Amino acid sequence: MERTPQHTYLDPLDAIWLTVAGRIGFRVQRSAEVYASTDGQGIMTIGAPSTLDPDDCLAQMILHELCHSLIEGVESLDLADFGLDNDSERDVTREHACLRLQAWLTEKYGLRQALAPTTDFRSYYDDLPEDPLADDGEPATVAAKLGAARSEEAPWAPHLREGLEATAKILNVARQLGAADPKAEKPPIWSELRH
Repeated sequence: MERTPQHTYLDPLDAIWLTVAGRIGFRVQRSAEVYASTDGQGIMTIGAPSTLDPDDCLAQMILHELCHSLIEGVESLDLADFGLDNDSERDVTREHACLRLQAWLTEKYGLRQALAPTTDFRSYYDDLPEDPLADDGEPATVAAKLGAARSEEAPWAPHLREGLEATAKILNVARQLGAADPKAEKPPIWSELRH
């Protein structure tokens, strides 16, 4: 007799961040055609697992895109890729602001390294000070502070905070158990959690 599964497996972190994105107004789909993109009509497309780096995860990818939306403001939600140009250097300052905001949001939950970006901008992220919103004269800092203020407003609040809290709880349990793939050459991303 052939078994007919009644359910599908969904990774808990994926479930959390798909829910966070949905509550903010995005339906997430996966595609091998892009790394990450939004269409301005509520669709967020994230690269298929086969196209991403081994230390990428859906949670980090969704969070990064939500940080872009926070930097650009609610009016950007109706624009493809939040109005950003990913093919030139035009919006590098905006990317830096996004990274500062991402570091600030995740630092509070010990997730700064566990949910770090894996793009070419990773070295910028890694070099950020402990307080990535500290006044340093960089234009990206001003934009990141505006994004931080927006994170307490609709449509982002309270969903973003709830997603970060839930992620920290799950990854802390995994870390405390010492959970790891015995065949993996490198430690799991949650080994980077801070308490």
